[in-house]
Amino acid sequence: MRLSFCSDVSAADWLVRSGTPDWQLIGFGPAGFEAYARLRFIPDPSGPGQLESDVELSGDHPSEMTQTRRVLRRLAEFTSTPQECYFCVWDGYSDIPLPSRVLRGPMVETPHRRYALLRGALNDIDAWEAELGGGQPIMPPAFVWPADHRWCFARDVDPHWAGIGAEQAAVDALVADGGLDVVPACPTEDQPAYY
Repeated sequence: MRLSFCSDVSAADWLVRSGTPDWQLIGFGPAGFEAYARLRFIPDPSGPGQLESDVELSGDHPSEMTQTRRVLRRLAEFTSTPQECYFCVWDGYSDIPLPSRVLRGPMVETPHRRYALLRGALNDIDAWEAELGGGQPIMPPAFVWPADHRWCFARDVDPHWAGIGAEQAAVDALVADGGLDVVPACPTEDQPAYY
């Protein structure tokens, strides 16, 4: 396994001790980045009371993991530590069976979530399904960040988007990428949501 579970979760202290409100932390990562954005896995709702199941996607619409990989590949340009990155898996994901030794060990904890912490190179995201999902499609990581803390990718279980905190140049590069649906965001404001 290229990704390895961490028995020492102190690498996540910068997240859990950031003082960022819980809902903002799990949606966008810690406060203090120069810019924030949302990676929209599906378009934002177009009207009140709309359900995610109301959205009609083309047959070739990229999966969440495909979109996540593309974002992380772009963010690799904005870190000096792409070979040392951290990935969190929420212990409530039903499609990622965590080993019992991991569930019994130290976990990254926020008031409403617990996460297993993994360490590896950023390009290890290419083996995410193979290593954690037995080759089946699974949810993207709940958090990804490089050791130099230059950016943070956050994917909570409920929203139809993932949040990204980074320097302005990184967010600008993501927004300009025609293969991604990334829009600037303010993490302290309410975000579009399906019902």
